[in-house]
Amino acid sequence: MTRRPRRNHSPAFKAKVALAAIKGEQTLGEIAQQFDLHPNQIKQWKDQLLDGACDVFGRNAKSAAAPEIDVKPLHAKIGELTLENDFLEGALIKAGLLSARK
Repeated sequence: MTRRPRRNHSPAFKAKVALAAIKGEQTLGEIAQQFDLHPNQIKQWKDQLLDGACDVFGRNAKSAAAPEIDVKPLHAKIGELTLENDFLEGALIKAGLLSARK
């Protein structure tokens, strides 16, 4: 018996199968035959859809997922570190521990 290669399903396909399972018009076995999947996989996708459904309607879902970053202090820190590196490089060149060529 040859093994079937591992299949990667798109999120759209998973949503389609999970919605078919949620509708309840067919049994999991019938849906599994229709989409050539195992019933356990359909149950997992259905549970994932139901667990994540509250995030679709949540107002703070996007703000909680990606907090806004204040860039000004990061630019200031980059400037400080650049100044420090330039100073230390000059000191090493004067001491003869670093060659002047780059």
